[in-house]
Amino acid sequence: MARIELESLQKEFGETVAVNDISLSVPDGEFLVLVGPSGCGKSTLLRTISGLESQTSGDISIGDNRVTNVEPKDRGVAMVFQDYALYPHMTARRNMTFGLDSHVSMSDDEIEQAVQDVGETLGIGDLLDRTPDALSGGEKQRVAMGRALLREPDVFLLDEPLSNLDAKLRDQMRAELTQLHERIGTTTIYVTHDQTEAMTLGDRVAVMNDGEIEQVESPQVLYDEPASRFVAEFIGSPQMNFLPVDVEGRSRPTVTTLQRHLTSPFPTPNETSLPATDNAVLGVRPEDLYLAQETEDDSFAGPVEMTVTLHETLGDSVVLHGTVANERIRIRTSQRPNVTAGDTIRVVVDPTRLHLFDSDGDTLAHAAEKMVQTV
Repeated sequence: MARIELESLQKEFGETVAVNDISLSVPDGEFLVLVGPSGCGKSTLLRTISGLESQTSGDISIGDNRVTNVEPKDRGVAMVFQDYALYPHMTARRNMTFGLDSHVSMSDDEIEQAVQDVGETLGIGDLLDRTPDALSGGEKQRVAMGRALLREPDVFLLDEPLSNLDAKLRDQMRAELTQLHERIGTTTIYVTHDQTEAMTLGDRVAVMNDGEIEQVESPQVLYDEPASRFVAEFIGSPQMNFLPVDVEGRSRPTVTTLQRHLTSPFPTPNETSLPATDNAVLGVRPEDLYLAQETEDDSFAGPVEMTVTLHETLGDSVVLHGTVANERIRIRTSQRPNVTAGDTIRVVVDPTRLHLFDSDGDTLAHAAEKMVQTV
């Protein structure tokens, strides 16, 4: 069982704390994604698990083995780097097999067959005799993946492996990584700053900030029930709108925002009490705001008038930037309205999709908890 257990893991560089007291359990066979902004500590955490960085304190276990002070080559991990780390003078075949003797007990014929099998699996079977300068970025990435696969590791560690690829190839490789993991089932930790990769690849996603994990959940729960304003802002595109708000009442609270232009009930589950405050922040995603003509649902709050400042066309939808009562908001709609900067539109909000945060950024409540339905 190649589960990973981190217990109070700390990594410091002088006075800088890169990984701050992280405890985390990754079950056998899970694909966990570490996501967060640059400098949040996600790559350092990955390198510490691999043994390429030594922890300042804490423990690391892989399977039944405590590997805290074990050499990287003996941890049962294979790492794929952002820059592929291929030897330029070696063929793809030699890059994949270099140093393999110390990892597996196979004859030369068995190694050759394994290389061919892995090459066919990754779609590079006919490219094995080329050197890296004759390979595209995606082909180099496949060679790096093949090198890792040949070592038959207990754990895969991938550090932003798709970041050097163009958008089309990233989409293709993302789908191939998903299929590959479904086929081999090896426990995997994948680092990225790209939330699309995180949401589409991960069984669970761990959102990191300043060396700490803010929340670990399935992608849908992260989107629907963010544990903090940071998570709410980082997950989702365009970013969630945040508006200063007054909370009036407790068991059946009402939120008032936009200089009293918009008042809405906050339907908390099980009539959860909320503290009455004039120092809270309301969060609403752009896709949970609607053009008034877009819906006839009379439970929606509003309408309010929004002055458009920017119109962004995304093809399948449109993002409208604007202001309501001097507050800047964004709305994403599939209506593709024919509006330009300076126009006024009428906007309503779905009150069941609101989020409430305190002034410190901690979540107070979601209007509808447990939004993910079990089938």
